[in-house]
Formats: sequence, C-alpha cells, structure tokens
Amino acid sequence: MTVLETRLDGPLDVAVVLAGVMLLAALCLTVFRLLRGCTLPDRVVALDLISALLVAFLVLFALAVGVTAYMDAAIALALIAFLGTVAFARFAERDRPDGGRPVDDSRNDTGDGP
Repeated sequence: MTVLETRLDGPLDVAVVLAGVMLLAALCLTVFRLLRGCTLPDRVVALDLISALLVAFLVLFALAVGVTAYMDAAIALALIAFLGTVAFARFAERDRPDGGRPVDDSRNDTGDGP
C-alpha cells in the first residue's frame, strides 16, 4: 500500500482522511499567516503552529500506516519545536526597545496613591 492509495474500509479510515484534509487546510492558512504576519510575534506563533501541525501529521501518518516509529519522530519533533519556540521568545524579548526589562506596574506615577 502506498501513501496515495487509500481504501476506506471503516470509520477510522474515514476519520484519518478527514483529519488529514483539515490539517492540510490549517497548514495552508498558517503558512499564509507566516508570510503575511505584521510583527515578529505573529510569525513566531505561526511557526510554532506549523510545528504542532507537523506533529499531528506524523501521528496521523503513524496511525494510517501502522508504523510506530513515526510516533517517536513526532515526539522528537515536538520537543525540538518547543526548544525552538523558547529560543525565538528569548530573541524577541532581547530585541524589545526597553532592553527586555519587565515593566514595574506597582509604581504609581500619578501621585494620588500611597
């Protein structure tokens, strides 16, 4: 059996095909958001979503073909994608105009408080 040759034998097969189509639509919309994102955080979120969708594709493919090695690849991709997201967040934090310092909201500059 090849990837393009699908036989819909039962409800699980139909569900896998429908999930694959929905994941493909979500991936297309996310790539559009990645290319048209206005700011760096928009693009980082789009990249993170693409990695999550690829993990879901790997899980669906493992379910469709019955090879559990793809599940291991999905777990490894999820871990690497998480580390990449953390690295992007630290990079975006460092590039902030205020130098990445947290804002102190407890200070009251209006003079009407304690």
